[in-house]
Amino acid sequence: MNILQINSSARGAASHSTRLASRIAARLAESSPGATVTVRDLERAPHPELDEPALGALFTPAAERNPRQAARVALDDALIAQVQAADVVVIGVPMYNFGVPAQLKNWIDAISRAGVTFRYTEKGPEGLLAGKKVYLALARGGVYRGTAADTQVPYLKTVLGFLGMTDLHFVYAEGLAMGAEAERKGVAAALEEIEEVVKGTVPISA
Repeated sequence: MNILQINSSARGAASHSTRLASRIAARLAESSPGATVTVRDLERAPHPELDEPALGALFTPAAERNPRQAARVALDDALIAQVQAADVVVIGVPMYNFGVPAQLKNWIDAISRAGVTFRYTEKGPEGLLAGKKVYLALARGGVYRGTAADTQVPYLKTVLGFLGMTDLHFVYAEGLAMGAEAERKGVAAALEEIEEVVKGTVPISA
């Protein structure tokens, strides 16, 4: 089993989402002898945004790219190859202003490439990253699960599903900014959920 862990928090070692993602990856590795875990920390090694020069490079035929364009596309190629090689993807997702971190959005933009990770057919779009399990560790200061204020989960289901990754398992740590006791309970609940999802007792997209 090849496990790819994506950390997207700006808080480094203090991040709850990173700690929970690491816990998920570790428990999955424990249950699969010989598993490998590759960690990509988007704070320590941020990926560039999808700006005008990047778009220009992507839409220029490979044989016609200048060295700078080729280097920019190669950065995205590396992320795509990494996720293609993964059997399992574990993503740490803190909530920033009701959305996902910019670092994570840049990663999603980088791995979303027509003809490579998705394609359009006569029957509509088809994701080309199917067959992977995806675990998402969500960390929030408030309590938003199942409410209209939770814009993260619908977005992640949509964009990952578009790429073919539909076997999604969410773990929630909420109320982390609502006092020490609420933080303790939120983390404890998330750790319990991790054990359940690793054992496969939580339905897909719960």
